[in-house]
Amino acid sequence: MKKPILIIMAAGLGSRYGGLKQIDYVDSEGHVLMDYSIYDAYCSGFETIICVITKKIEKDFKELFSGRISKHLIIKYAYQDINNIPKGFSVPGRRIKPWGTAHAVLSAKELIDGPFAVINADDYYGKSAFETIFNFLLNNADKRHNAMIGYRIDNTLTESGYVSRGICETDTNGILTGITERTHIEKRPEGIAFTEDGVHFTFIPEGTIVSMNMWGFGEEMMDEIDNKFVTFLNENLHKNPLNCEYFLPWVLGKLIKENKIEVRVLDTCDKWYGVTYASDINNVRDALAELRSEGKYPRYF
Repeated sequence: MKKPILIIMAAGLGSRYGGLKQIDYVDSEGHVLMDYSIYDAYCSGFETIICVITKKIEKDFKELFSGRISKHLIIKYAYQDINNIPKGFSVPGRRIKPWGTAHAVLSAKELIDGPFAVINADDYYGKSAFETIFNFLLNNADKRHNAMIGYRIDNTLTESGYVSRGICETDTNGILTGITERTHIEKRPEGIAFTEDGVHFTFIPEGTIVSMNMWGFGEEMMDEIDNKFVTFLNENLHKNPLNCEYFLPWVLGKLIKENKIEVRVLDTCDKWYGVTYASDINNVRDALAELRSEGKYPRYF
C-alpha cells in the first residue's frame, strides 16, 4: 500500500484574510492554525503534503510555510485556477468566485499517486482525527471505500454567532447516506438549532454528526471528481453562473446514489477550532495554550 498523502485546501486564505501576511497568529511563537494541522499530520504518519493555493498568494504562502514544512515533510504545490474547467465550457465573464472544494482537490490530480486525505487550511481538527484518517487510508482505502471524519455538532460551534455545517445521515453500519448543508446553526437557550428564514428554528440533538471537510479517499476518487465536474456544470452553470460551487459533498452524494462508493463516517471526540468571527481568535488562542500546557504540542515545532 502506498503511503497516504495530505491535501490542504489553502487557495482561499488570501481572500479571507486580505493577504497571507494578515493571518492571525494563534500562539506566542507565531504559529497559525495550519501549523497545528501540519504537526498533527506529521505525527500521524503523513510524509507528503500538497498545498492547493493560487498563483496570487504563492510568494507569501511559500515565505510563511515552506521553511517550516520542508524540514520535516515533502511539500508540493498545486494551483487552483478559475480557468481550469472542462473543454466545451467557458468561465462566465463577470465570475470571480472560485469553483469550490471539489475543484480545489481536482487541482492536485496530477500529483496524486496513492490514497489521500483532504482538509481545510484554516480549521483545527485535533490529533486523533489525523491518526484515524491516516490509519484508514493505510489499511482500507480503495476505489469503493472512502471515509469522512465525523464531528459531534456540539464540538464545532462558536459562541460568537452562527455557523454552516453539513448534517450527516448514516445507516446502522456507520456508512454515510447523505449530507444536508445547514447554513445557519447557532446555540440557543433551549439547545442547538438551525433556521432557514431567521425566524423559525429546528433543534438538532447534541451528538449529531457533522462534516468539517476532513475526508479520506482512494486514489481513484480523483477520476470520479474529474468526471462529475461536467455533470455539475451542465446542471448548475446556467442556473447560477456567477456563484455556483462544485463542493465535495455534492460529488459524494451523486456517487453514493449511484452506488459507486461507500463513505464510512469515523467518529471523533476531538473539538474543532476555527475563526469564523473576529471575536473567536482569543478563544482559539486560549484553547491551544491549554493543549500546549498539557504537553500535547511542543513550544517550537
